[in-house]
Amino acid sequence: MTQSVFITGVAGFIGSHVAEALLRRGDGVVGLDNFDPFYDRAIKERNLASLSAFPGFRFFEGDIRDPAALARWGREGTPGAIIHLAAKAGVRPSVADPAGYADVNVLGTTRVLCFARDRGVSRVLFASSSSVYGGNEKVPFSEDDPVDRPVSPYAATKKAGELLCHAFAHLYRMNIASLRFFTVYGPRQRPEMAIHKFTRLIFEEKEIGLFGDGTTRRDYTYIDDIVGGVLGALCAPPGHRIYNLGESATISLADLVSLIEKATGLRARRAFLPLQPGDVPVTYADISRARAEIGYDPKIPVAAGVERFVAWFRENIVNPSNRGGG
Repeated sequence: MTQSVFITGVAGFIGSHVAEALLRRGDGVVGLDNFDPFYDRAIKERNLASLSAFPGFRFFEGDIRDPAALARWGREGTPGAIIHLAAKAGVRPSVADPAGYADVNVLGTTRVLCFARDRGVSRVLFASSSSVYGGNEKVPFSEDDPVDRPVSPYAATKKAGELLCHAFAHLYRMNIASLRFFTVYGPRQRPEMAIHKFTRLIFEEKEIGLFGDGTTRRDYTYIDDIVGGVLGALCAPPGHRIYNLGESATISLADLVSLIEKATGLRARRAFLPLQPGDVPVTYADISRARAEIGYDPKIPVAAGVERFVAWFRENIVNPSNRGGG
């Protein structure tokens, strides 16, 4: 059965992929984005261009903190679900701007939840983050692990968002799923994120700065697998549920660079730098709950995903003039 889905942050990396998947299966999508200057607006406009070809897509420019913008968004009717992806992203930038992150990620999330409550929206998905686990030494990370010791303002705001979701679900009998994303990558990835940044620097024959000694490990999750998890969460059990969405496998930073070298056929120039405030030694998802409750089934290991990303990067960034027909 088709439905109308409202998406915040629709012009971003994850938002544009989720919107496209919904539109391809026949759902309507009403998107909201404020084109935060964290990275080039033109990148987000290209993401939107691919969505505008679908007759079921509508877009509004506006800020989730602005009640007037949310009211304009709401004139499109009451959605079957809201997927709340808009946020100030990134661990390291949050250390320099904790107030800005709290403003967008906590106040903005509160505004979106109030919007959903007031309009009787039956389902809300909230984009949380693996960063809420902080320096947790128990791996893999389980949704039942304590997450009350964040090590960055970004992580703290995502934990705060989960707590708000729990409170709204409890008070107003709303159905909300908090999705803890684990280092998402793939086509359209934000340019400052590791795989995108390293690939660009390798092609430009520039030095790659690696924080630490190369042994930190991440659970890199391909965008198609994340999209499958998000769509599955639209049918999550009632109340407030939390799900890890990761690949449930880890790779070291050093081995990740080696994979990019193999996919590009080029050599990286490495420079090792001190670990940064807010960095953690490992992220690793236990996805058994997501498998059991929302049918989450990641299929793309990081070696295959890096090859796909590099192929996209080569076609769209290195040689965009060779593309045919957009």
